[in-house]
Amino acid sequence: MVIQLDMQSDIPIYSQLMNQIIEGIASGALQPGEPLPSVRSLASDIGVNLHTVNKAYTLLKQDGFIQIHRQKGVVIQPEGMPGVTPEYELKQHSQLRPIIAEALCRGMTQEQLTDIVNQIHTEITHSGKENV
Repeated sequence: MVIQLDMQSDIPIYSQLMNQIIEGIASGALQPGEPLPSVRSLASDIGVNLHTVNKAYTLLKQDGFIQIHRQKGVVIQPEGMPGVTPEYELKQHSQLRPIIAEALCRGMTQEQLTDIVNQIHTEITHSGKENV
């Protein structure tokens, strides 16, 4: 999996890193139990501060996407991904609400919004099969 960060983006680097790892898992490019680079190694490879990678890894661990072992290092959660909880649904609702509100202000229809969601879903679920 190739990590591509936009250093000019308003999105914090650690968030971009988290999003790309989660997308790699969702697409199948990263498999359960698969090792990830160490904090130092990944920071060096992508040219960011090791505290940035450490923050991303810590948050991914808290959310249940990875495990961090002293001997094994960082691995994709081998016991399955976190499920959909009421808290997760609430988080999604609050994050999507302003996006949908802006789309409505710009004149997008529900069908256009649904098409975008379906397109992104297809891109993610099919991209990993090409990278595995």
